[in-house]
Amino acid sequence: MSPRDRALAALTGLAVGDALGMPTQSMCRAEIRAAYGKIDGFRDAIAAQPIAPGLPAGTITDDTEQALLLARLLVAGGGHVEPRVFADALLAWEADMIRRGSADLLGPSTKKALSLLENGVPPEKAGRGGTTNGAAMRVTPVGIATPVDDLTTLVDAVAETARVTHNTSLGLAAAAAVAAAVSAGVDGANRMNAFDLAERAAALGAARGHWSAGGSVAARIHWARDWVRGLRRTELDDAVADVIGTSVSAQESVVAAFALAEVLDPADALTTAARLGGDTDTVAAICGALLGACGEEIPAELAETVVRVNGLDLGPLVDGLVTVRRTIP
Repeated sequence: MSPRDRALAALTGLAVGDALGMPTQSMCRAEIRAAYGKIDGFRDAIAAQPIAPGLPAGTITDDTEQALLLARLLVAGGGHVEPRVFADALLAWEADMIRRGSADLLGPSTKKALSLLENGVPPEKAGRGGTTNGAAMRVTPVGIATPVDDLTTLVDAVAETARVTHNTSLGLAAAAAVAAAVSAGVDGANRMNAFDLAERAAALGAARGHWSAGGSVAARIHWARDWVRGLRRTELDDAVADVIGTSVSAQESVVAAFALAEVLDPADALTTAARLGGDTDTVAAICGALLGACGEEIPAELAETVVRVNGLDLGPLVDGLVTVRRTIP
């Protein structure tokens, strides 16, 4: 696969994972089993779905929408996004979601940061409470647009787009890990090499933001990858859901995505993420981005469905991101 093909697969994998997790997000495993049975493909969201009630099968959520928003800003800015511009774009996006009657709005860290910005708090301080996975869920375009040859430059690019909402050691570490793995994959790396680089990037990212208490993202990714390789398939679901965790916390859901991507093929990884409960759409979206970037084939039927249902046209956006990538030393 060419770099362009891998970049397209990363965004496609993100959208597919997001749509698979849409009907199960914020539900527990027992509720998911009772409502949907076995998750082996897209499902219409039930009327009682807490965030996306009644949405049609294959519909994407805020994970993909915010990633595509960031991608457009990166292309327009030649690889850079001004904090205020990004903040205004996120607020406009949420307003549009409200007009559409959606409950899938800005996450807690982003919402709090943008509220602080509106009240005059400087961008570098507004994100000092952002320890959730919001920056990581939308960072894939940064990985596509930024080479990984110089890891410091990559982490700088991640921090530039994440700082306004997730300027913490946990938030930046998680976003840096995802971006580094995606960027390495676009350059041709396999999963093992890309995820090794993600651990290094997470350690660098953790040193950039405001320190927040919590398990080291880099250390947890390293431990989780090693641990799941020794598990039987029948043990994996419980291990990820009950020990690693699938909450919105950066050191849980992002680590869970790396753990599933470490040992499963895309179809199994994404449907597993969708049935584990918690922040299923984000775990599955990040997992899909990681696997697509690393050259793993996203099931064509799932990809075609999510593109059709949401009217996505990812090709031109990918071309723009890849062009930006070529201009960065």
